[in-house]
Amino acid sequence: MIFSVSVSLWFNRCYPVGVLIDDVSTPCALVDLDQLERNAARVADKARRLGVRLRPHVKTHKCVEAARIQTDLHFGGLTVSTLAEAQAFASAGFTDITYAVPIAPQKIAEAAALNEEIDSLNLLVDHPDTIRSIEEYARSNGVELPVYLEIDCGGGRTGVDSESDAVESMVRRLDDSDAVNFRGLLTHAGHAYRCRTRSEAFEIACEERNLLTALAAELRDHGLDVPELSVGATPTMRAIDDLTGVNEVRPGNYLFYDAFQAAIGSCEIDEIAFSVLATVISVHPEEERAVMDAGALALSKDLGPTHVDSECGYGLPVTTDDLHPLPGLRITALTQEHGVLSGRGIEALRPGTRIRILPNHSCLSAACFDRYHVLRGTEVVDEWYPVRGW
Repeated sequence: MIFSVSVSLWFNRCYPVGVLIDDVSTPCALVDLDQLERNAARVADKARRLGVRLRPHVKTHKCVEAARIQTDLHFGGLTVSTLAEAQAFASAGFTDITYAVPIAPQKIAEAAALNEEIDSLNLLVDHPDTIRSIEEYARSNGVELPVYLEIDCGGGRTGVDSESDAVESMVRRLDDSDAVNFRGLLTHAGHAYRCRTRSEAFEIACEERNLLTALAAELRDHGLDVPELSVGATPTMRAIDDLTGVNEVRPGNYLFYDAFQAAIGSCEIDEIAFSVLATVISVHPEEERAVMDAGALALSKDLGPTHVDSECGYGLPVTTDDLHPLPGLRITALTQEHGVLSGRGIEALRPGTRIRILPNHSCLSAACFDRYHVLRGTEVVDEWYPVRGW
């Protein structure tokens, strides 16, 4: 009993607000609140200038506090990637949520129950069988469910091929259905992450907009109602300058950014608001190698922008105060709790040296932590607890 209580207390420890990052145990997740607020304001202002609703994706941070900053002065809608996120944000008062993955038929009942509790839980479909499952559930339970048809605009992951005959037949079925509130077409230009520059992302953003608006116009010419068009990705939102014909955007990573986004031109390094604090625990200068206490369970094993830099490593080591890249250092290997640093900068390191890592993929790295230490400067001013589970 004593052992179990001690373990519980250790796992649930928290640091008092006002401590400095030098006083916290590593590895830990750091959120620069000043930079996060600047990132949120920039995208919110751009959405207003472009005349579109901002429905930010919360899968990057999974935190209610961050979502409230994102939705300030906008209509308050969110995008989520799990039903656990949907439940948690609904409980926090968010009432217009899009569950932005094609729903598994087995999850329709859970989603429908939440839809009854809030204004709208919008669902995605990209297959006739899923539409049939939604209709069967809705009719047997006397409800109507809000649904978007997802269109593949080039990412090759989910969504109906925009040139397929299935698009019109599925839209017609959704439009005619007495069990569905057809919300419109939704797409995600995930292939923008293959870009090397912001100008390349701009081209994809224009293609995404043009494809969806042209498809909607064709469907409307055939007598079908297509109420809304929803697009969204951080690289395309940063690059685009005209969203005529589009109703809403759903970027998400922009709140944190990461080393990948910086490499493809979606942000500057000093705009990255999320980092991992680590401590050097072993140094071998003769081998140009050191080891830190942040491994795969702190950084994830995302390979990063290898199409831009084949030797980018598993994140970008930076100074603890101003996030300047540490010259010559790369993270060349990760095991569960160890990260291997290599390069000519090793001689400057000692056991106990603190460094910050800008992860390749902040969404995955953030998901490794049960809490974030929220900073103003180098002072911890809050702790945020992300939603866990699916």
